[in-house]
Amino acid sequence: MSIKLSSLSQLRDLMSSLPGPDKDALSAASARNSQLTKPQGALGDLEELAIWYASWSGNGRPNLNAPHVIIFAGNHGVASAGISAFPPEVTEQMVYNFQAGGAAINQLSRAFGAKLDVFPLQLNKPTANFTEALAMSEPELLAALQVGWDSVDPDADLLVTGEMGIGNTTSAAAIAAALFGGGAETWVGRGTGVDDVGLKIKVDVVEAGLARHSSILSDPLAVLQALGGHEIAAMVGAIVSARIQSVPVLLDGFICSAAAAVLFSMSPDALDHTRAGHVSAEGAHAKMLTILGKKPLLSLDLRLGEGSGGALAIGVLQGAVACLSGMATFAEAGVSDA
Repeated sequence: MSIKLSSLSQLRDLMSSLPGPDKDALSAASARNSQLTKPQGALGDLEELAIWYASWSGNGRPNLNAPHVIIFAGNHGVASAGISAFPPEVTEQMVYNFQAGGAAINQLSRAFGAKLDVFPLQLNKPTANFTEALAMSEPELLAALQVGWDSVDPDADLLVTGEMGIGNTTSAAAIAAALFGGGAETWVGRGTGVDDVGLKIKVDVVEAGLARHSSILSDPLAVLQALGGHEIAAMVGAIVSARIQSVPVLLDGFICSAAAAVLFSMSPDALDHTRAGHVSAEGAHAKMLTILGKKPLLSLDLRLGEGSGGALAIGVLQGAVACLSGMATFAEAGVSDA
C-alpha cells in the first residue's frame, strides 16, 4: 500500500485505525489445530504461534514461502563521543559486506529462503549528536520513515527488520529510557563490546540526551526524532507498513525492539502483528520484551544485530506453520480421536 508520509500527524492518524487480524482465519486455524493428529497442546508454543501467523496471513491453512529480511543502515553523530568499540566507517563497510553476501544475515536469509534487501540511509550525513540537538529534523525523520514504509515487499508473507549503525545501541537505550523510565543505567549495555570506561561514557551520553530533550519526551515520535537514528526510524516505518498490509513481523534484537517500542508507546496493540524472534545478550533486551509483552522464540546469546536473530527464528515459524497446515487431522488420517 503506497502512502506518502507528509507529516507526523498523518502517521499518528494511521496509528489510530490499524487493521486487526483476520477473525475467520483465526477461527479456522484454531479449529484445524484442535483436530490434528497429536494430543492437545503437544506442540506447545508452536500451536499458538501458527494460529497467530494464520490470523495475520488471512488463511486458516497458511503457507510461509516468501519471507523478506530488510537491513537498514545509518550513522549516528553521537558516535563521536566514543561510545563504540568500532569507528563509524564500519557501518558503510558492513553495508558493502551485506551487498556482497558475506555477512551472517546473508547466510541465514539464504538458509530459510528469505529475500534480503539492504537500505543505507544517508551514511555520509550522520544524525546530529543528540546531546547537543535533535538527532533528526522533522523532514529527515519523515524521509527515514518513508524509506521503511516503501521497503516492504507487498508479496512478502513475513517481514524481519534488521539494522546496522555504529552507535545505535546508545540511541536505542536512550529511546527506551525516555519511553519507559528507569534511567540510563537500566538500559545501557556494552553493545559492540565496550570496556567499563566505554560503558560509563555511554551512560553519561544517554543521561545528557535525556536531560537535553526532557521537555518533549512525553511524545513517542518526538522521542524518536530527538534520540533515534535514520535506521531506527526506517524500522518504525517498515513495521507500520507491514501492519497496514497485514504482513506478520518477527522482531530482531534490542535496537529493533526499541523501534517497535515507539509504536507500542503510541498504541498498545500496534505490535499485535509482531513476535520477538529472540532475546539477545544485550542486557536490557529481556526487560524491554517484558514491557512489550513479547515472549522470544529463541534465546541463543546473540548480539550481532543485522536481523540475525529474527532471521534465524524464521525456521521456527516455518516449522509451526508446516505442522498446522501439513499434518493430517484425525478424520483425514483415520485415527481415533480420544
